[in-house]
Amino acid sequence: MSRNPVKLIPDDFTAVPSLDAIPAVAVVGELDEQRLDAIGVVVTTDGDLPAGVPLDREAQARAGFEAKPGTVLALPGRGTPLIVLVGAGPSADLGTAVLRDAAAALTRATSRFGRIGVRVPTIGSTDAAAAAQALAEGAILARYRYSELQRKPKDTPLERVELLLDGFDRAAASAGVKTGVVTASAAAIARDLANAPPGHLTATDLADVAVQLGRRFGFDVEVFDRQQLIELGCGGLLGVNAGSAEEPRMVKLRYAPPGGASTGHLGLVGKGIMYDSGGISLKPSDPMHLLMKMDMGGAASVLATFTTLRALRATATVTGWLMCTDNMPSGSAYKLGDVLTARGGTTVEVRNTDAEGRLVMMDALVLANEEGVDAIVDIATLTGTALMALGPSLAAVIGNDATMIALVKDAAAATDERVWELPLERKYRTQLDSDVADLANIGGPYAGATTAALFLAEFVGETPWAHLDIAGTMQSEADDALRSKGATGFGARLLIEVAREFRPAK
Repeated sequence: MSRNPVKLIPDDFTAVPSLDAIPAVAVVGELDEQRLDAIGVVVTTDGDLPAGVPLDREAQARAGFEAKPGTVLALPGRGTPLIVLVGAGPSADLGTAVLRDAAAALTRATSRFGRIGVRVPTIGSTDAAAAAQALAEGAILARYRYSELQRKPKDTPLERVELLLDGFDRAAASAGVKTGVVTASAAAIARDLANAPPGHLTATDLADVAVQLGRRFGFDVEVFDRQQLIELGCGGLLGVNAGSAEEPRMVKLRYAPPGGASTGHLGLVGKGIMYDSGGISLKPSDPMHLLMKMDMGGAASVLATFTTLRALRATATVTGWLMCTDNMPSGSAYKLGDVLTARGGTTVEVRNTDAEGRLVMMDALVLANEEGVDAIVDIATLTGTALMALGPSLAAVIGNDATMIALVKDAAAATDERVWELPLERKYRTQLDSDVADLANIGGPYAGATTAALFLAEFVGETPWAHLDIAGTMQSEADDALRSKGATGFGARLLIEVAREFRPAK
């Protein structure tokens, strides 16, 4: 990676430390109590208690444990390993989302231990692979901490997780664990990148990371520097970068299924604003400003997605575009009233330099269409209005194609990365009219998430498309189930599911 010695970045700094910290996860026929520090037993509010639970329901209730989802009860004084009861609610609700959260609750409750086991009673409708995948994801991601720059990390690293699933097919469960480790690793990579300080991870650094990950995980990476972007006519990315001392980068990723057979071509576009000051339209100095190192969360999730495609044998060709720069105020910065020319010739009047994400993405959307993709999914920390409308637990999905919207919704349900559809209301398109250019980069004071999507739709054209606005879900202010405090990596597991299931409409 490029390094400026004035920044005093440690020589051993790595942008994706999680790659070397993923625990071993195994499905076992019997938990090895000699090797484990703690064992969690999943308990529902009804039905028979799992064998080996030393307290009946009356005793559990006296201890304040009612088996509600996310609750735990450690049973001290019973030697090693520590036994922990983990609530899961009614047995009828014991699906993948509940199992994922149960594993997360256990690993948080046992944060001082590195080797844990999980015992799950027989589950009716949930298949073994899905159950094991969810458990692996919950255990790994709940223990995640960004501690790369701490001399003394606070949590004990998770070394080993054993899963005992009563009544499940062990081979199928083991296959699910392998998938869960891959998807959790990807989400952790996305978290690492978004949590990294902006001075430690610039656009050029992210391009370097992409090259390294491409070599390791089997996808192609092409990096475009400033001069190449000028030759391509990417006026959006170049315009936003104009105020920065750091060069921009466009990073093109490509995965092709082995053997040459492909079931379709999916385009992924990620917003990669490495730090967003707002530019001349400077953001206020409030806590949100501090979080703007995460404004590249969309690009991080796209890059993380590519690390899984070969391992999970995705059958579609997938091409990604990461549009990377920071957005800074300076004497050379782009200004309100400037007109930028996108790839393809569309001119855009700048009415707010803090509406920069859509400007860098417009170039990528044109390039995706030129590439001939069958469909596009873009992901961006795009608008505060999405956060205001849906809060921190739901991302907005907007698009021009019911099939693509349904694909994203199904992926969100499978991964518990929840979304809510907002309308692509064409009546609001006139808000983007400009007197001096083809369109303006912002609309009026209302429906900002929709007008931002309408702006992007100008460059999508008729290509089937879904847009994910993850401004609200990019970070968590506190530990919450598998969402660790800080960057959440939201979108990585969702996009992985989209890529695996994608088939173009006939």
